Formats: sequence, C-alpha cells, structure tokens
Amino acid sequence: MTSAPFEFATATRVLFGPGRVQEVPDLVRGLGGRKVLLVTGTNRARAEPVRAGLERLGIPSASFRVSGEPTVDLAREGTAAAVDSGCDAVVAIGGGSALDAGKAIAALAANGGDPLDYLEVIGRGQALTKPSLPFVAVPTTAGTGSEVTRNAVLGSKEAGVKASLRSPMMLPSVALVDPDLLEHAPAAVLAAGGLDALSQLIEPFLSIRAQPLTDALAKEGMQRSARSLRKAVLHGPGPAEREDLALASLFGGLCLANAGLGAVHGFAAPLGGMLGAAHGALCAALLGATLEVNLEALRSRAPDHPALPRFRELAVLLTGQSNARAEDGIAWVKDLVHAVRIRGLRDMGLTDAAVPGLVVKARAASSMKGNPLPLTDAELTTLVERSM
Repeated sequence: MTSAPFEFATATRVLFGPGRVQEVPDLVRGLGGRKVLLVTGTNRARAEPVRAGLERLGIPSASFRVSGEPTVDLAREGTAAAVDSGCDAVVAIGGGSALDAGKAIAALAANGGDPLDYLEVIGRGQALTKPSLPFVAVPTTAGTGSEVTRNAVLGSKEAGVKASLRSPMMLPSVALVDPDLLEHAPAAVLAAGGLDALSQLIEPFLSIRAQPLTDALAKEGMQRSARSLRKAVLHGPGPAEREDLALASLFGGLCLANAGLGAVHGFAAPLGGMLGAAHGALCAALLGATLEVNLEALRSRAPDHPALPRFRELAVLLTGQSNARAEDGIAWVKDLVHAVRIRGLRDMGLTDAAVPGLVVKARAASSMKGNPLPLTDAELTTLVERSM
C-alpha cells in the first residue's frame, strides 16, 4: 500500500515443477552435505525416495519424525538428534510442521543454546549469530509457505501459546516445490492448507506493509486459489489444481515474509496453543469474520484508509466478477469455508469463557502489526464470536 521505497527479501533458491523431488540428493551434495538429518511428517515413506537417492550418492542420513505441530520440546529433541548424529545438513519433507521443525533444528544445531534463548514473546528473543546448517525444504502440502519464510513457529504447552523463532539466517538454502507431491493429499488437508495459503495472500494484500512485489504475487496467488481450491477439495486435485495450489502456497509464503499478516494469524497463534487444532483450520475458521470486522472498522473509523478500496479489488479477484462489491468477496470466502467443511471455533474447543483471555493474547501477537488498522477489544471480541 506504499509507493515509497521498499525491500523484498528472500535468499532462498526456489525450484518448482512436477517430479523435481528427485533432485534433492544432488542439491544436498551441491550444498556440501556429508550427513543429512531427514525431518519428516508422520508418514516417513514420503521421504524414502530422497533417503535412497542420498544413499546412492554415498551420503548417509538419520531420520527425525514430527507428529503434530512442532513444540519447543520437539525442537530440542530434533537438535540433539542432528548434533548427536553428526549431521551437517537438514532436509525437511512434509507439511508445514515438518518444515518449521527442520528450520528450527537447522538453526539451533548451528547456533547452540536452547530454543527459549531465541524465541519471541515467551523466550529471551536473542538474535541468531550464525547461519543455519544447509537446509532443503520440500513441502508435501500447500498451505504454510514455510519453505520460503524466515521463521519457525513452535508451541509451548507451559505458556499455552505459539511463538516464532525468527531470523533472516533461517531462510532455507533451497525450497523445492513439487506439485505432484499433492496428488494423494487428503481432502481435509487440502482444505485447511489451501485456506491458510489464501489467508496468507489476502492478509499481506490488505496489510499496512503491502508493496508492489507482494501485491503482484498476492493477486496471482488469489486467482489461482479461487479457481482451484474448491475443485481440488471436492473432486480431487488434478495436475492443474496441484500446480495452482502449490504456487498459491509458495506466493503466500513470500508475501507474508515481506508484507506481514493480520488479525487472522494474530488469533491463530494463541488459539493453536490453547486448542491444539491445526493451524490451517483455525485460519480458515477466522478468515471470513476477520474480513468482515476489518471492513466495518475501516468504514466507520477510517473511511479514507488506503486499504478500503482493496476490499472491492479483493472481491473481484476472488469472484471473477468485475462488478463485485466488497461484501461479495466476504460472502465468497464464507461460502468456500462452508463448502470444504471447516468447523467453527466452538467445535474446535473454544469456550465463551476463554474469549476475553484470547483477545488479550491476540492483541499482543506480532502478526497483528500488519492489520489494516488496530482493532479495539470490542471488535476483536466480535471477530471471535462470529467465528465460533
């Protein structure tokens, strides 16, 4: 939303295309890896071709499995596994949880210390001083865009929140995005991940830090998501849908890394710690109401705000209708969320009694800094209530 000088940062080499997962072993060799920690999701079989390819090149590997979203304790365990095994490179192949875990492990193995030394909000927030171990990120879902972001989100059971380990030194060495890896993704994973990606395109587009490069990526990504997400979830992802969703996720990661997010992610972070629900599903449940409350707040309190006309532009991009109104875009989002069977926050475990505490936590979340304007406690409460 600025015509002033801007910076668009990424130091990650991005490789995109069907079948490119087979290139991972050669990439590791090119990065100088002599022994690799393979970080996987629950299904280790997804990484077997990579492990076998590394073995053919004479590069041994150790495995570390991530079940569920990563935590501070899991980051400690993974770092110990890397160090104790003598690994000097990390490959993460899986969903956003595996990628975030791999990113944290690669950073901590190189820098030493405990995750709480570096974590925002709940830790000491110290800066990393050394580059991460060489790290290749291979997403098997289309949602987080973690393969091109500089942070890893870790949950803390003690604090009941999620917080970021963040540094430019954490950017993956290579992001390899192979849309064919989405072929057998379950519908629920496509739905939650796809709506997470969509929110990571919409929020940077409306962010106070929006800029020309993120705008271009956000617009392209939103159009790809709009034409393919519903079809992929309800009828299965063909090659065209896989490509669209993979690119929407990749573009969302680049957008959030450079333009920030907003209230959707401001709430999703503490909710993830409170409920243990999947991050993408939380973002999906929050997206429609967040757009609605922001639009109302802008119209009533900041009618000249530059984000306001973007709501109509957003509606045109999502609906494909040149005469769409801002409200039409919000209705389109809500209809999509319903069609792909995303539950409300109450069904995910949020109680009315927990809402005031949630509002306090969300207001302090770093993602809130990108929201078009600061929302009042009453507006934040309304947002949650409409997402229940």
